[in-house]
Amino acid sequence: MEQEAWRILIVEDDQRLAELTREYLEGNGLEVSIESDGGLAVARILKDRPDLVVLDLMLPGEDGLSICRKLRGQYDGRILMLTARTDDMDQVLGLELGADDYVCKPVRPRVLLARIRALLRRSEAAIEPPAPESLRRLEFGPLVIDNAMREAWLSERSIELTSAEFDLLWLLAVNAGRILSREEIFNSLRGIEYDGQDRSIDVRISRIRPKIGDDPMHPRLIKTVRSKGYLFVREAAEGLV
Repeated sequence: MEQEAWRILIVEDDQRLAELTREYLEGNGLEVSIESDGGLAVARILKDRPDLVVLDLMLPGEDGLSICRKLRGQYDGRILMLTARTDDMDQVLGLELGADDYVCKPVRPRVLLARIRALLRRSEAAIEPPAPESLRRLEFGPLVIDNAMREAWLSERSIELTSAEFDLLWLLAVNAGRILSREEIFNSLRGIEYDGQDRSIDVRISRIRPKIGDDPMHPRLIKTVRSKGYLFVREAAEGLV
């Protein structure tokens, strides 16, 4: 049986740009809808439940950051933020509010398509047949990470993680004791090559640390190894309280 097309919602007030983007994405096998009013976006996304939202930052009615903030906790699809701004803080804030990725306008259609497909592949991986038990649930003392349920707990208390944060935590934990370079992490999570400048991995690490009981100022659990990458330290995790 042929798989149904992935459903994409573009939230963009530039109607011409939105229509051109829709035409290109539909020509590559995606099912695309458009919403031009930021004030209506949240209700429409929660009603239609698209697989992925391409969300413009600057919108009439309500801006993309506010929409992203409202969606997280209610919507489990992927959010790709689209911004004309080049300020790192806008990109960092978008990631902190739960966006899974961002691209800066103007963006070439094939680059946007590549980013969308990378995010959708991650969604696909999350619903693959169950892995062996040893690869579905990891326990490090009071820290428990369950990849089947996509949830984590610290001392039996649920940890609130965005989808992207969970993906990163799981990747680090399943490779406990091995240094993962930013290039490896970036390629594994996003399916594209690291450009040497993207800060999304660093932002997510800084958000994950306090959530799992690590000291953000002097981390022992997720360590930054200078010029090499990040290391999940099993022994430190088992010593958490």
